[in-house]
Amino acid sequence: MKNEINIGLLGFGVVGSGVAKILQNHQDDLRHKLGVPVVIKKVLVKDLHKKRETILSSEIFTNDLNEVLGDPSIDLIVEVIGGTSEAKKAIESSLRAGKGVVTANKDVMAVSGLELLKLADENKCDLFYEASVGGGIPLIRTLEDGLASDRISALTGIVNGTTNFILTKMKHDKMTYEDALAEATALGFAEADPSADVDGIDAARKMVILASLSFSTEVLLEDVFVRGMKEIKEGDLELAEQFGYTVKLAGSAKKDEEGIEVAVEPVLFPNSHPLASVNNEFNAVYIYGDAVGETMFYGPGAGSLPTATSVTGDIVAACRNLLLGVNGKRLHAPQYARKVKSDSKKFARYFHRIRVKDEVGVLTKLTSIYSDYDASLATVIQHPDKKEAGADLIFITHKISRQQHLDIVKKLNETPEVIGVLSHYRVEGEE
Repeated sequence: MKNEINIGLLGFGVVGSGVAKILQNHQDDLRHKLGVPVVIKKVLVKDLHKKRETILSSEIFTNDLNEVLGDPSIDLIVEVIGGTSEAKKAIESSLRAGKGVVTANKDVMAVSGLELLKLADENKCDLFYEASVGGGIPLIRTLEDGLASDRISALTGIVNGTTNFILTKMKHDKMTYEDALAEATALGFAEADPSADVDGIDAARKMVILASLSFSTEVLLEDVFVRGMKEIKEGDLELAEQFGYTVKLAGSAKKDEEGIEVAVEPVLFPNSHPLASVNNEFNAVYIYGDAVGETMFYGPGAGSLPTATSVTGDIVAACRNLLLGVNGKRLHAPQYARKVKSDSKKFARYFHRIRVKDEVGVLTKLTSIYSDYDASLATVIQHPDKKEAGADLIFITHKISRQQHLDIVKKLNETPEVIGVLSHYRVEGEE
């Protein structure tokens, strides 16, 4: 029986320092839960001379990864370096050295998760990654354990706190996109380069992880249809509100006998939908199971301590496995072969905002285009444009395929009477 569990902490930034703080402040609780103390034995950093606010001894800091992995007393590696190449190599080296790994790295797990989980199985090690999605929300553990006996058919959610904060400020405080982004950056919710967030890439990586787990199959980043929040045009939030909707940058994943579909895009949610009221930097994921029905998980999606809480939860799980001698016993091979739907098999309702010339017969011409593609319209409204010549037509379709939607938008943009399709969104919920 071990007298203590020794941790090798790779990285001491926002999340790493948060993990250290929780382990220090909650040592009595951890000892009670595990029966032994959990001690940070080594910390890997880039700059040994950087000033850090911590009670950890300066002697345990190193800039040599081999010093951490080569220490036989270290039982578990916690990777919070960030980035991809360096972090992946560190995880691989740790697993090959026979040390279990806890990581918060969504970028690595989205692209190389299956490969790394296979490596963990081969080396009889644990690889936990709860903090890679949803900050402080226990999503991964819920899908792996809590809903393990259920069959998940779909999930949809807000998995990026930066974009949700920006959209909240734009809707409720009437901020411009630029001002809302500036405030998100000042508060630490957005990176200096926010492109991964606002272009939907961050959310796409998280949806790869969630969909792979939910459907027990391999999902690749290239399988995800991605549109970022820059597609949201001026006036769209107000128009959505007039129709009883709220715009959110959301991830969605579905599985049926035809295969899987995964997307990240701006979506119109009815104001009655629980996700419509998720504001600021908070995340929420709505899960549909055959047995459990509909259930939602909500909480802070970013920040030092919420993310560090998820990392620490994984540390406790990994420590328990070590103490019980069952680490590396869970197999991670996908149950089902990868099968991705074509756009002609993905169905939803769509909102189209079309700028047209103010001429007789335009409405008839446009509705005939929808008819030509076997698409019927649930809502047709005309908005005069007071600033420019022309008018905006607002169409909301009944359910059509994504391929029909794309074909219609392309045809509309080629029509002489159309100045341009200003914006288009998937509409969530039943008609």
